[in-house]
Amino acid sequence: MPGKSLRIAGSALALSLLVPAVAAVPSSLPEPSATAAASAAPAHFVVLGPTGDGLRTTEDSVRAVGGTVVQSWPQIGVVVATATDPGFAAAVRAQPAVEQAGASRNLAEQLPPAPPSTRLETLEGTADARPAAINGQEPLEADQWDLPLIKADQAHAISQGSPEVTVGVLDYGIDPEHPDLKPNLDLAKSVSCAEEGIPNTAVEAWAPEDETQAHGTHVAGTIAAARNGVGVAGVAPDVGLASVRVIDDDGFIYPEYAVCGFIWAAEHGFDVTNNSYFVDPWYLWCENDPDQRAGAEAVRRAVAYAAGHDVVNVAAAGNSGWDLSQPIHDTNSPNNGGPVQDRQTGHDCTVLPGELPGVVTTSSVGVDSVKSYFSNYGLGSTTVTAPGGDAKQLPPTPSANGRILSTVPGGGWGWMQGTSMASPHAAGVVALLRSTHPEWNAPQTTGALSGQADALPCPTAYDPDGDGKPDAVCEGGTTGAGFYGAGLIDALDAVS
Repeated sequence: MPGKSLRIAGSALALSLLVPAVAAVPSSLPEPSATAAASAAPAHFVVLGPTGDGLRTTEDSVRAVGGTVVQSWPQIGVVVATATDPGFAAAVRAQPAVEQAGASRNLAEQLPPAPPSTRLETLEGTADARPAAINGQEPLEADQWDLPLIKADQAHAISQGSPEVTVGVLDYGIDPEHPDLKPNLDLAKSVSCAEEGIPNTAVEAWAPEDETQAHGTHVAGTIAAARNGVGVAGVAPDVGLASVRVIDDDGFIYPEYAVCGFIWAAEHGFDVTNNSYFVDPWYLWCENDPDQRAGAEAVRRAVAYAAGHDVVNVAAAGNSGWDLSQPIHDTNSPNNGGPVQDRQTGHDCTVLPGELPGVVTTSSVGVDSVKSYFSNYGLGSTTVTAPGGDAKQLPPTPSANGRILSTVPGGGWGWMQGTSMASPHAAGVVALLRSTHPEWNAPQTTGALSGQADALPCPTAYDPDGDGKPDAVCEGGTTGAGFYGAGLIDALDAVS
């Protein structure tokens, strides 16, 4: 959260990677006139009603007040709707079979996106100039300090995972031709949800366009890059991958995209999802606002639906350096335009999907097994920790690069850092657990992930910027739970 090493056009932090400055947004929006409302492009809303056939009445209510039904999910009682009237949400709330309703995009959809800026470090020597494998390792594995940190290199001597296990990467899409990913990518299970939350299985819909959309391909490589003598190795090199695009070309992940992604995972037999993002346009979604409450409830229902179909959902904790267990001063929401609110948020405000019930929320450490300077944390707010990289913690590797090396579009490899990179390590270990113990259900699997994690004590002094002042306070003492939850994930235990 704030920021990303891959800057996405138009989004002030839609992906949880680095921590660059937030893009400027207009300080205010003009009040819409009746004429402007009639001619404006439609805004997007989520409308909540009963599950099953009763949702048809909700759809009728949407149409009765001038809305258009875009997509319905009777499985969870959610309708995605559009309307040109900014007062649509208030009007539809008074209609039959409507439980909640709210704008999913802050009614600011006509603002021009910010120009793109890329912060991805790429490796010299890509598909046309690959180094040779050394001592049985993948050619670039010597720079993957993250694998031995969680004992994944040792785990691979026992098991590299099962192709029967599928990990859905809810992200920017996976390069279907990348030589490190193609062996494990299931095209039939891949989809785009980034067009109004409507599933589209066309490859051109879910595949990333270029290197500026590298995030999902990078995440996928950490989970399951094949051991095939090319590039890098993933945490679970033999498990299946599915690309579920939930990020649009402007870099946003709106509630309807996430809802579509979780339902797709539930209904296509996924075992694990990785969610290295937070849902836009609010850093935290607050119950005291009816629009935010509706969007958050729609995502909560979708996550619960996936969990009810035995999916383990893994998510990034975020990169704001926030203590999620405490009230947070949010000065950056909404991030897609409109008046930014200076607000003090309390415990009724949550990061989506990372703070939803049952989600495996993952904080980040660097090579020294110390919290990454950007990582969110919080006692009771973090499930486990995993390598997400930290440019300030330098490894004894050929590159001496403290970030995470993984796959990028076009057949290459590159470094990124963030809780976005920590989460797929945890998802990979979950995939190893589900491969080793196919009889375990999702709660048993997440329980084992936490139970097998290696506790990390709180640092005696946490001062990554070296100014002599503590940058964060770790609660939990020798357990380190405030920074690390149950501890550092352990791939060797997962396969033993």
